Amino acid sequence: MVIDGESKTVMNTRAAVSMAYDRGLDLVLVAPNAKPPVAKFMDYNKFKYDQQRKQREARKNQKVVSLKEIRLSPKIDIGDYNTKLNHGRKFLTQGHKLKISIRFRGREMAYTNKGREVILRFATDCADIATIEARPKLEGRNMHAALTPIKEKKPQ
Repeated sequence: MVIDGESKTVMNTRAAVSMAYDRGLDLVLVAPNAKPPVAKFMDYNKFKYDQQRKQREARKNQKVVSLKEIRLSPKIDIGDYNTKLNHGRKFLTQGHKLKISIRFRGREMAYTNKGREVILRFATDCADIATIEARPKLEGRNMHAALTPIKEKKPQ
């Protein structure tokens, strides 16, 4: 099928190519997988430029989400905890994802439940601005959890 302005007609490929040549245009396949394939008479360079411009605009509108990490300890004191909490809340309000990790050293491996409690306390303290994406999980000597910021609904 060849689209010529508003008229949509099915024609032979050779005839369509010769018509495009006569008009000084290119025959561009718009939908090659359709039955029959759809082609248009147009300037190919302009078509390609428009596609690149649309891709550029799509890339410009994408939001890049970065991952920030905060390392805690199972024996963290309240002052250090509050400092880390403030940093984590700042990252979340800026729109970053947050990874909370705890490294267990030596005999601390016997107290992984304390590490889990610290991570869950951190997550509940950030519950007003973030949700838990990944629950605390132990991998070797490290325990990780992930928080994502809550998206604000835009008024319509």
